[in-house]
Amino acid sequence: MNANRKFIVALLATGALLTGCASNSSQPYGNNAGYGSGGSTASAGYGVIESIQVVQGENRTSGAGGVLGGVVGALAGSQIGSGGGRTAATVAGGLAGAVVGNNVEKNRNAPGPEMYQINMRMDNGEYRAVNQDSAYDLRVGNRVRIVDGRVYRY
Repeated sequence: MNANRKFIVALLATGALLTGCASNSSQPYGNNAGYGSGGSTASAGYGVIESIQVVQGENRTSGAGGVLGGVVGALAGSQIGSGGGRTAATVAGGLAGAVVGNNVEKNRNAPGPEMYQINMRMDNGEYRAVNQDSAYDLRVGNRVRIVDGRVYRY
């Protein structure tokens, strides 16, 4: 009975640690920071498009691989040692399994969606790059504005 409690506590601790590793990015397709000068995307700006390139979006994971790997690793770790050593092995196995499971899921998933990287020369001389899901009516040489991290014709 005592070993089961330790196992449950270790499993919950592993879950809490994995939850702390989760990303909660407000930008769905990576950052839109400027190239060359590291400009901010929160502010509006005006400029001219210098190039538009198709880039591959980020490959994302659902977290299921990490959770499954953590459970399998914790189960394997609980078979090692006794007493405090068993608890440590359970936690270590859960963490290692979660990392491995997340990497396996990431490698198995298809590449992320195609994105358009729009490179601009701003009126203040800075260069900015914005990744967005479509380039609709944007062309090289268009005068544009950036509002909330998206590029629009001006």
